[in-house]
Amino acid sequence: MSTGGSQSGESIAHSDANRARWFLLGSVLLTGALYTFPYGGYVAYPLVLVSTYVHEIAHGLAATLVGGQFHFLVIHADGSGLASISGTNGRFAFAFVAGAGLVGPAVGGAALLMLASRPTLARVGLGVFALLSAVALIWVVRNMFGWFFVGLLAAGCSAAAWRGTAQIAQAVVAFLGVQLALSVFSRADYLFTEVATTGSGSHPSDVANMAEALWFPYWFWGGLCALVSVAALGSGYWVFLLLSRTAEPGHSA
Repeated sequence: MSTGGSQSGESIAHSDANRARWFLLGSVLLTGALYTFPYGGYVAYPLVLVSTYVHEIAHGLAATLVGGQFHFLVIHADGSGLASISGTNGRFAFAFVAGAGLVGPAVGGAALLMLASRPTLARVGLGVFALLSAVALIWVVRNMFGWFFVGLLAAGCSAAAWRGTAQIAQAVVAFLGVQLALSVFSRADYLFTEVATTGSGSHPSDVANMAEALWFPYWFWGGLCALVSVAALGSGYWVFLLLSRTAEPGHSA
């Protein structure tokens, strides 16, 4: 009886590990198809909004960490956004907050890739993401389109986490993680521009703000943020492989 139970547990763990890898590969292929086939960009439109949302939230959280105030954020229908922040005293704090929005999607993508390695981790992580989005909806989102999108995102993630199976949660987390990971490259042009044009008007870009606060030109900070983003994604993928591998027979969990 004991041997049979152990073999059954190993079989389930092996199945979970394989499923995690297939979910990750499927997410990459599906994303590629969305941006390749005609009208796929329209289907991918909500995914652009997800990266904008994480970008602006990262600005706000960074401001809070350095003692500033995160007043509100808006998300526009054109995929742009704006975070209203104050109280970031000091040039280093100001640059940190500006850079946080640029590397935030990569860090978020890396975290989701780690969670996608196990069904249980994915369900819990998706539930936490839904809860935090609901808090953000009440706390800082301040325009009608933003309320609609973040509310829909929170409700969808909550439904997948608590009403769907653990495997559905795992698939959703893997897909969202890939979206945030690829947004680092699909929107890389923003890392190398001085002016950001949004639905709220034209403003200095994040890298321009970093250049103003510190030294070196804006493109230097864009390149540095790109390297940090790639390092974060690499770490997330490495942990994903490590966790999925330890779930297989012959490895300790």
